[in-house]
Amino acid sequence: MPELGQYAGVVLSAWGVGLGLIVALVWASITRARRVKAELERIERGGS
Repeated sequence: MPELGQYAGVVLSAWGVGLGLIVALVWASITRARRVKAELERIERGGS
């Protein structure tokens, strides 16, 4: 790991926030894809 000096806390927290946002976006995308897929399957079956 590189030496970050006095900025270690800021740099590591920025990485943590960035990683957290990526995980949240992936989770939201998967959740929405499942919901849309279920809705499309319902429409294809002719239900309302």
